[in-house]
Amino acid sequence: MNFIERGKKRVLKRSRRIIFMGILFSICFFIIALKAFYLQTLQEDVLSRRALKEYRRAGRSMAKRGAIYDAKMRELAVSTGVVAIGAHPKQIVKPKMTAALIAKTLKVSNSKIMGKMLSHKSFVWITRDASPDRAAVLKKAVADGLEFYPSYTRIYPNKTLAAQVIGITGLNEKALEGLEFYYDDYLKGNARKWTYIRDAIGRIYMRTEESRDGGEGKNLVLTIDGNIQYIVEQAIKKAVNRFNARSAMAIVMTPASGAILALANYPLFNPNSYNRFPREIWRNRAVTDPFEPGSTMKVFLAAAALESGKCTPETIVDCENGKYTIFDKVIHDTHPHGLLSLFEVVKYSSNIGAAKIAEIIGPKALYDTLTDCGFGEKTGIDAPGETSGMLRNYLAWQPIDNATIAFGQGISVSALQLITGVCAVANDGLLVQPRIVDRITNADGTVLKKYAPRVVRRAFSQSVARNVREMMRAVTMPDGTGPQAVPKGYTVCGKTGTAQIINSRGTYEHCDYNALFVGFSPARNPKLAVLVVVNAPQGSHYGGVVAAPAFREILRKSFNYLNIPPERQVEEKNEKKGQAGSSVGEGK
Repeated sequence: MNFIERGKKRVLKRSRRIIFMGILFSICFFIIALKAFYLQTLQEDVLSRRALKEYRRAGRSMAKRGAIYDAKMRELAVSTGVVAIGAHPKQIVKPKMTAALIAKTLKVSNSKIMGKMLSHKSFVWITRDASPDRAAVLKKAVADGLEFYPSYTRIYPNKTLAAQVIGITGLNEKALEGLEFYYDDYLKGNARKWTYIRDAIGRIYMRTEESRDGGEGKNLVLTIDGNIQYIVEQAIKKAVNRFNARSAMAIVMTPASGAILALANYPLFNPNSYNRFPREIWRNRAVTDPFEPGSTMKVFLAAAALESGKCTPETIVDCENGKYTIFDKVIHDTHPHGLLSLFEVVKYSSNIGAAKIAEIIGPKALYDTLTDCGFGEKTGIDAPGETSGMLRNYLAWQPIDNATIAFGQGISVSALQLITGVCAVANDGLLVQPRIVDRITNADGTVLKKYAPRVVRRAFSQSVARNVREMMRAVTMPDGTGPQAVPKGYTVCGKTGTAQIINSRGTYEHCDYNALFVGFSPARNPKLAVLVVVNAPQGSHYGGVVAAPAFREILRKSFNYLNIPPERQVEEKNEKKGQAGSSVGEGK
C-alpha cells in the first residue's frame, strides 16, 4: 500500500471519529436542551415554590399582651419588652470568642452557648427573653451571625398572689392556665406578620410587610381585691401550718352582686417560675375539684324543709340518743341528743336529726331545693375547668341516700358552688351568678365589656331565707358548733362542716376529713360571705375548731380594710342620730 492510500485511510478514520463525536455531543446537547426545557417550562412552578421555600421565611412579631388588674387597678399580670436572640452558627467566624462574649453578657453558661455555636443547624435560638440593654451590648459587639427580634415576656409582680386564679403563660406567652387561658382571645392581641428572603448564608436582603394590624391585647379588671386576697391566703396558710393539713382553699364573695373579692388555694406557687412547682397545684381547685360538703348541707336541708311546708323551725324529731339505723346502715351523732327541733338540728349539727327531717319531706323536696341552689350544675364562673359536682336524680336514690345527702354524704360540690348557695340565704333567696372579671378594657382604658350582677333564679322564698339565717346565727352562739368564727363586735350566720373523705378502698373507715366553715356577716345586712375548707387536718378535724378561726380572721381583717365598723358602733351612731332628729323636730 502506497503512501497516498495510507493517508486516505487515516483521513477516513479521523472523519468517522469526528462524525461520531459530533453525533455524541449532539445527543448530549439534545438531552441537556430537553432537560432544560423540562425544568424551565414544565417544572417551573414546582421549582419556583421549592426555591421560595428554601429562601423565603415568614416572620411574626408578638403583640403586647393585655394586663390583668385587681379591683383597685393594681397590676397582677403585665407584659414587658424583651429581645429574642438567635444565631446562624455558619456565619460565626470565631465561635469560641463569640460564645464567651454572649455568655458573659447574658450571664448564662458558656458551655451551653458553645454547644449552640457548634450546632450543624442553620439557625438556633440563644435566648427568648434578653433585656433590651444586654441585647444592645451584643448587637454592638457581634457584627455578623446574630439576629435580634423584639418580643415580650409575662411578669407577675405579686409573685404567688392569686396565682391559681390568674394562671400562667409559657413560651412566647402561650396561655396555659387560669384567666390567662380563659380570656386568651382578648389578652393576646394581634401579631404583626411579614415575609423575608435570605441568601445562601442566611443574610436577609428583602423584607415585605404582610400585616400591619398588630395591636396590644385587651386588659382585664377583676373583682378580686389584692389586699383581701392576701389576707385570705395568709389565713389559710396559718390554718394549714397549725393543723399540719394537706391543703386549704377559701373564697370571699359579696352576696348581693356575686363579685368574688378573694379566691385562694394553698399551697401557693410562683407563676414567674411555675416549672419549679408540682403541676397539680397550678389549677384553681376551688373551682375545679369536687368534694363532699358534710354538715354544711344542713343549711339547704333546712331550706328544703321550710319550703316544702311540711316543717317549721319548731318541728320536733327524736335524735335517738346518738345512734339511728336505716336498714343495715347506722347513723351516728358526735354528741347524743334526744328530742330536737329543726332549729336545733341545724344549731347542734345533728346527723340523725337531719336524716329524720329528710324522711319527713321526702327525696323530691330535698332534691328540688338542692338543684334550685345550683348543686349538680356549673355556676358559669368565668374560669376554666369548672366542675358541676355530682347530684344524682332523686329517682335513683335509695332510702339511705335521702338521709346521707341531708348531712352531706353521697353528694359532691365545688367550693364555689357551696358559697354561691349560701349567698342565696344571705340574699333573701336569690341565687346570683359568681364572677371574677368586672370588665374588659382597651389599652387606653376604654371599657369594651362590663359584667353586671346576674340573678340566676329564686332558690327559695324570702321568708325561708330569713328563717334559715336565724338558724345559722344560732350556730355561732356560744353553745352552738361555731362560736370561734365570730370576730369581736360583729354577728355571723354560719355553718360548720366535718366531711369524711372516701379512702382508697372506697369506704369512710380510717379516712381523712375536710374541715369547713361557711357563712356571712353581719347577720342583718350581709356584706361578705366567706368559705374556708381545710383538707386533711391533723390533731382535730372539726370545722368549728379548724376552719372557723381562719374564717374569723378573714372577716375581721377584711372588715377593717373595708372600713366596715363593728355593729355595736353602728347601733350607737343610729341611736345618736335618732335622738338628734327628735330634738330638731321638737324645736320646729
